Formats: sequence, structure tokens, C-alpha cells
Amino acid sequence: MAKKSIAEDAQDVMRAAILIELGARIQVLESEVNLSRDRMIRLYQEVKGVSPPKGMLPFSVDWFLTWAPNIHASLFYNIYRFLTDLAGCSHFDALTKGYKLYLEHCERHDIYIMLSFTRAWTLVRFFDASILQLTRCCSCTGKFVTRKQDAAQGTVCGNCQPPSRAGKSAKTEPRVTQDETVGEHSTVRPEPVEALNSTLSGCVGVEPACDAASCRQAA
Repeated sequence: MAKKSIAEDAQDVMRAAILIELGARIQVLESEVNLSRDRMIRLYQEVKGVSPPKGMLPFSVDWFLTWAPNIHASLFYNIYRFLTDLAGCSHFDALTKGYKLYLEHCERHDIYIMLSFTRAWTLVRFFDASILQLTRCCSCTGKFVTRKQDAAQGTVCGNCQPPSRAGKSAKTEPRVTQDETVGEHSTVRPEPVEALNSTLSGCVGVEPACDAASCRQAA
């Protein structure tokens, strides 16, 4: 095995620090950078000031297909694809810069950040494994996340056709719920449907609207 140069080692350290700042878990670092586990743990403690969380990574595909998470996942992955396909970014740059753009979008529109960096990384892995795909909405023409085996014709995204109780809750205060993984928590609060309007149709990579007759025929 060839020995890494000092420059390559420094680049891996900088990449690991960027991933840690965005919220990456140790398992993500092991996949994205070429550093020993001991060094990654020490770097995590230096950057975050705490020991890295333990437990399994999110593994459920179904989480990305529920209403609100699907909108956030679709927004991020459209940005990721734009950066890789049109801007010519590498996987690492598209992953980190795409997630930063997702954060900026949520903050600018005062939308709760539902997609953690680890989940965003897992989403990309699901697409690479051909488990998920982008499907064009027949109403707004935006592309949203669906299963690979789902029908691609005449489908409508959750932003155009939200569930009946979307955005409604008996509690007005945010609530903290246990995530799928040990040590990973997320705060869930009701979001008005209006706050998420045009998220998919206004994101990057949207092509011109499909023919209305073909949409009606597919439906």
C-alpha cells in the first residue's frame, strides 16, 4: 500500500473536519475520508467538543417517502444532482455544498431543518444503490423522491397533493421525538403547507412542464 503524502493527509483531515461541522457521524467519515478511526474520533472531539454519538445510522427508506421528509429530501437531492450533473462538482463537493444550500434555503424561508447531514448522505447512498429515484410530478413538473419500482407516469408530489391533516397538530409547541437511531434526535413542529409551496417546482434542475394531455392520459 502506497504511503500517503503530507498534502493528501492534510486534505483528508480538512474534509473530515468539514463533514463533522455539518453533523456527519463517524460511519460517514469512514466512507468519505481515508483516516484511521482513532484519528477521526480525536478530530471529532476537537471540532465538536464531545465524543461522537454511538449507534446505527438511519437505514429506513420509508422515512424519505413520508410527506414532509419527502419534500426536504427531494429538495436536497435536486440540488445535489444539479451540482454533480451541471456544475461539474465532485461527490464530496456536491454533498457538502448541496447540504449548505439546503440549510440556507430552510433558514431564508423559515422552514424547520428536517434533513440531517447523515440522512442526506444516506439518501445519496440509496440513489447510488438504485433503491430510490426521482419522479416528475405531473402537476408542478418538479422532481421528487420515490421508490425505484414505483410508477413514473401520472404521479403527483406531496407538495401538490398533501395529506388531509398535513400541517395540523393539536400541540402548538415543538416536540422532541426519538429518531430511528440511538443518540440521534430531531425536533418536530407543525409546518403550514404554505411555507413549503413551490419548494419542488422552484428548485434547481426543473425541466419545462410536461404535456397536459399526456399527464391526463397517464393519470
